[in-house]
Amino acid sequence: MTLTLVRPEVVYRRYTVLMADTTIKVDPAVRDRLQELARERGISMRDLVAELAGATPTKEELRKRYEETKAYVEEHFLGRPYTEEDEKAGEKLWADLGAGRIGEVQ
Repeated sequence: MTLTLVRPEVVYRRYTVLMADTTIKVDPAVRDRLQELARERGISMRDLVAELAGATPTKEELRKRYEETKAYVEEHFLGRPYTEEDEKAGEKLWADLGAGRIGEVQ
């Protein structure tokens, strides 16, 4: 069996191309909170920040999600274009649910 060793500077160069270390300055309370969340999940703070960033959509991603959802609702539920009246009715429904005006059937 032949073993080929790669020189450390080559490995480091490859690593730094893929991973960029960046310092983010936050209040100590935020740092401690991130550390606690990471510890509870059994991951590093680096992985926690990556997880949080990946789970937080951008405005463009939210807009795209809205358009896709709207198209799905129009095709599968309404059978017609989604209107401003539909949006108002949906907002009223959510408000009624939140206020407890709609819920369990007695």
